[in-house]
Amino acid sequence: MADEALSAGAVARRLGVAVTTLRTWHQRYGLGPSQHEAGQHRRYTATDLARLEIMRRLTADGVSPAEAARWARQAPDPVRAENLARPRQAGVRDGGPTIPVGRAGPAARGLARAAMRLDSAAIGEATARALAADGVVATWERLLRPVLAGIGERHAATGGLIEVEHLMSRCVSEAFAAAGRTATPGGPARILLSCADEEQHTLPLEALAAALAEAGVGYRMLGARVPVPALLEAVNRTGPAAVVLWSHSRATADPAQLDALLAAPRRPLLVLAAGPGWSTGTLPAGVVHPTQLAEAVALVVAVRDSLER
Repeated sequence: MADEALSAGAVARRLGVAVTTLRTWHQRYGLGPSQHEAGQHRRYTATDLARLEIMRRLTADGVSPAEAARWARQAPDPVRAENLARPRQAGVRDGGPTIPVGRAGPAARGLARAAMRLDSAAIGEATARALAADGVVATWERLLRPVLAGIGERHAATGGLIEVEHLMSRCVSEAFAAAGRTATPGGPARILLSCADEEQHTLPLEALAAALAEAGVGYRMLGARVPVPALLEAVNRTGPAAVVLWSHSRATADPAQLDALLAAPRRPLLVLAAGPGWSTGTLPAGVVHPTQLAEAVALVVAVRDSLER
């Protein structure tokens, strides 16, 4: 990297931040590219990158951007300073660069650091503590989603962190299962939770299951990759009042699955197409598309309450 000059896109990928963040740091704090050749865009040098890494690390640890920029600009030899102040490089105790968590608070930053260390005990303890103190919905929105989204961003930029994502998902899944066991859902299991055909991302659906258990709503969970015939068989055998069909990506969000649910002999009162895979404009009439966990919980609870009146 000593003689290499990088574009803004390349620097953003290395740091795990957005290009717009680099522009903001340049415009507001003077941390921009310093190498310039006539007729070409300015490019970032090794010194520029080292200053930006100091900036990113300090802001991730809760230091205000203005203060972090002051420290980054004042570093007499930022390349050496960054090497000396880098406790999280691959192969060192903390396990690698930090995970961006946006504006999430110190708890999310601590959880992100535990994830990078592959510290399953710390991940499980932090998640269980938040679930006990704040409940499922708040824990998902304020703690878990920011960290999981940050892992996804870093993976998209670098192709790495697969092991981090797998360990994090497993620990969170175990915490949700434990929380669900301590809850006491009342009444029959009239809610059916299922992933779309070929959909393998189950964690958000597990979050919904834990939130429903916390709210005292009985449910059945079918899990990942449920073919349409199997889903319809479960609907016809159990007669659920509501079915939640989760899709994480467009590849698994076939509206024909929803059409099949609406045409089932024991059609549920409510069909929810949950997850970012679904596009509102392609959903059949009568299908609800919640965009937040709290919204999905409220809709299902309303159906449960209507049956109990």
